[in-house]
Amino acid sequence: MKRRLLLIAAAIVPLSAAAIAPMAADAVTSTGAGIPRASTCEVFTVSAPPGATVEEVTATANPGGTVTFPANPVLGTPDPVTGVPAFCDITVKLTHPGAGDHVTVKVSLPSDKADWSGRLQAVGGSAYLAGNLNGNETVTAVKNGYVATVTDAGVGQNPLDTSWALQPEGKELLTDFASRSLHDMTVVAKDVTKRFYGKPVTYSYWNGCSTGGRQGYAEAQRYPDDYDGILANAPAINWDRFAVGTLWPAVVFHEEKVAPSACEIAAFNDAAVKACDTIDGVKDGIIDDPQDCTWNPRKLVGTTVVCDGKTLTITKAEADAIRKIWAGPVSPSGKRLWYGPNKGADIASYLANPAQPFFVADLWTKFFVTGDPAFDTKSLTYGAYAELFAASQRRFHRVIGTDDPDLRAFRDAGGKLLTWQGQNDQLVPTQGTVDYRERVERRLGGNAKVNDFYRLFLLPGVDHCQGGTGPQAVDPLNALVTWVEKGRAPATLATATAGGVTRNACPFPRVARYAGHGDVTKAANFRCA
Repeated sequence: MKRRLLLIAAAIVPLSAAAIAPMAADAVTSTGAGIPRASTCEVFTVSAPPGATVEEVTATANPGGTVTFPANPVLGTPDPVTGVPAFCDITVKLTHPGAGDHVTVKVSLPSDKADWSGRLQAVGGSAYLAGNLNGNETVTAVKNGYVATVTDAGVGQNPLDTSWALQPEGKELLTDFASRSLHDMTVVAKDVTKRFYGKPVTYSYWNGCSTGGRQGYAEAQRYPDDYDGILANAPAINWDRFAVGTLWPAVVFHEEKVAPSACEIAAFNDAAVKACDTIDGVKDGIIDDPQDCTWNPRKLVGTTVVCDGKTLTITKAEADAIRKIWAGPVSPSGKRLWYGPNKGADIASYLANPAQPFFVADLWTKFFVTGDPAFDTKSLTYGAYAELFAASQRRFHRVIGTDDPDLRAFRDAGGKLLTWQGQNDQLVPTQGTVDYRERVERRLGGNAKVNDFYRLFLLPGVDHCQGGTGPQAVDPLNALVTWVEKGRAPATLATATAGGVTRNACPFPRVARYAGHGDVTKAANFRCA
């Protein structure tokens, strides 16, 4: 789920001499207390995080320039990164005694100390990928003056492979995936950085979306001292509910005995957008705040749409199915279980595909909740679904729920949390993030107090992590850095389209409203209301 995916002190154990890999060919002599000079790239002793043991350390020198990446059959081939300074990859393999796991942490450091800003940036993963060890995110961070770090959490590099859940060490690996490896990575990265440059990290940042967003929230909740600033977008928090909640469309299709085509689903979406487009005072093909849109899918019953050359008539059963999907999962008694996608979101591609349930929900149900890879997620009754939902909460909330609203420790440590999410997010229901934010407000004393350290921005017309018809976020990481290092909280978040439309997003619960005059493509003519 990254960029729509196809488009989440104990004893220090030193590295033993037997585990040290051969030095890189360009390694030079270390200076002072075992700390090598900044221009070296060689193996050195790395301290293990509490509760872990270092198995191996390797070093790879990279010349910089234009960096290309291997093809990835699932995520695609990352774009090359140009203008990269020479950098060193220190790869550390960890295990937790008795856990049977083997976790890889990679730390990428500009070789020349003059190219380092003093900042650390950790990057997150997508779907069931804790982090891409061969992606362009870490190299981009190095180009921008950061030391970068990423981990695989010991679960491999395929975001669609959850077979590890059924291994004897599956429970431990889920703990790694949920949170433990994130803290270990942070401890290792800070230690490696200090040894490499002879000085500690000045500021540390988290940067992730979707699973990477969930990981950022896990850090704020469980390890509040790890990061000064956390950029956690479209966060797949509330995982024990979200991961089953997004199976709901498959249940609805089965129970209502319908299988609308993507074309028919798009007709419902287009009609909703047309009906609710101008609520914000601007006709731009975007539902600004989907919670204001009360359009009823039954209004489309009896109309015809042309799909693949065939004229189809929208039925009442199809309309009721779409209404149920938008409303979100409920128990047989009508109790809300979780949230549905917003009107305006393109749900046909993944979330509401009758032929294939959403892969995150499908895999979670099969490999974690039921432990049965052959489990049929397309034939669930409403009653069986409610039982499945409850089982996921009961068994996995403490491990990977990632929804603890008590952020006092993170706040008191001086941390800043910045999140944006698209109102057209078609994978992670936006209202789930709103639900969490409101719970934090109730716990910590209201919107104003929470805004002092945690700001949420909802972007109209934007899809999951990127894309869509609405203006995209412009350099939110820099907005976070400014907040952390200069104390200037983002009053708005800059957004723009390739066509030049700008509209600054407002911090929740405020929304940008057209002032009633001037160019509707310019942010200056919108106000936070």
